[in-house]
Amino acid sequence: MSKPMTAFTTDFQHSGMVAKDLDETIAFYTEKLGFEIAGIFHNGENRCAFLRYGHLTIETWEGEPAPMTTGAINHWAFDTPDIEAAFENAKELGLKFKDTEIQHIDSFWEHGIRFFNVYGPNGETIEFCQIV
Repeated sequence: MSKPMTAFTTDFQHSGMVAKDLDETIAFYTEKLGFEIAGIFHNGENRCAFLRYGHLTIETWEGEPAPMTTGAINHWAFDTPDIEAAFENAKELGLKFKDTEIQHIDSFWEHGIRFFNVYGPNGETIEFCQIV
């Protein structure tokens, strides 16, 4: 029997936002707002930064056009300790998948991440992410 997805997560992990200019975005959030850099990683030819203040982590990256409008958050991400169980449960719930299988980015964090995305009722992307 399927469960609500919170049964497979431990907390809200991060919010994702495309950057028009990654260096400018990092400078704004660190120098003007006081965020710390939690990590800067390469994803192919592009960079991705995780900026943290307290419990809030923003993932921001270069390599695609930024919407440049209020409400331009790209995704919400939830921590999961068991990506396979979360993926199977999401299928049982009949969630609308953006990804047909579990994805991975090996260059993020020390040992990479595994994740999948689903769509919410307003077209918003919701990510379930396991830091390996």
